[in-house]
Amino acid sequence: MLHPKAPLPPAKGRGTAQNPPNRFEPLAMPWDADWLESQRLAGEQGWNARTEYFSDHSKSVLSRNDSPDLAFDWSLNPYRGCEHGCIYCYARPTHEYLGFSAGLDFESRIMVKRDAAALLERGLRSRRWTPQPVLISGVTDCYQPVEKQLGITRACLEVFLHYRHPVELITKNALVLRDLDLLQRLAELKLVRVTLSVTTLDARLATLMEPRASAPRRRLEAVAAIAAAGVPVGVNLAPVIPGLNDHEIPPILAAAAERGAAWAMYIMLRLPGAVKELFCAWLEQNFPDRAAKVLQAIRQVRGGGLGDSRFGVRMRGEGVRAEAIAQLFGVTCRRLGLNRERDTLATHHFQRDVPPLLRAEEVGRARPQQQELFAERG
Repeated sequence: MLHPKAPLPPAKGRGTAQNPPNRFEPLAMPWDADWLESQRLAGEQGWNARTEYFSDHSKSVLSRNDSPDLAFDWSLNPYRGCEHGCIYCYARPTHEYLGFSAGLDFESRIMVKRDAAALLERGLRSRRWTPQPVLISGVTDCYQPVEKQLGITRACLEVFLHYRHPVELITKNALVLRDLDLLQRLAELKLVRVTLSVTTLDARLATLMEPRASAPRRRLEAVAAIAAAGVPVGVNLAPVIPGLNDHEIPPILAAAAERGAAWAMYIMLRLPGAVKELFCAWLEQNFPDRAAKVLQAIRQVRGGGLGDSRFGVRMRGEGVRAEAIAQLFGVTCRRLGLNRERDTLATHHFQRDVPPLLRAEEVGRARPQQQELFAERG
């Protein structure tokens, strides 16, 4: 793996081309110097980093959350790693637990839970399970590009509908509209809420910051379509990056409210582990004239540092600037009528003992045309 300070050519459509050393691995392998030079001579358009998909053989998919900062107790993540490639993503260090890097590996080596729907069904049928909202994508996006081929998230929604179980979704991909038919049926029973993450209205900034996520315009169109279908929908401004996109809070909220969003929330940028160096390198590469000012603004909400893992502080920051951001967000939401009320999802429709939806022989088998996506991991 490559040390983050080594010179690198850009990678096409990626948040980063760097692969910082894994904190759990004793060895790190640098890029071949001759290859680096050949890439630089090839031009500034960047090199292609192929995405690899690996089968994740987890025995369960319902994960319990014990963080007091989060508003959900259970989540489901069909994928580990995320091809959206968001440079700021707090989940990047989780890839290190798999032996990968938090850098390019996170967005190009994706673990896929092909059994997710079947494992979900088994969990919901358990006598120990109590019906309660489950969030799909508490860590990595459930509608990242490969979902278009695999349909794992859609299969999970079918399971939730079959058992009449409440579910929440959060994504930054307009692919969620593919499943609008299921979302409408869930909404009729008050079993679903959908949140779209919108970080900026600037298409260029979004391309640099979230290279393979849907464009801001497409996300707002998704908000409008979901609201028009009668499905509760809101937006998440995550992350708010002081000095880079915090000035966009009012226009983002106005655009979301105009399209039917009922609620909004935000999360302050946090840079855990390797994300700190990746983000700083990205900032210097793409905004050299503003990098120092942005980093200083981040330090103003992080007690002089660039990150803070303390519960109660990590999601909102602290200090005068953080308070000003919170006030701006709150005042704007009140002016636009956001967050006035938020219905509780229903649990009384839950039916555990209906006939199983999935056949046992289908568990863990990708369709033939999908098999070529996957590589075996040694």
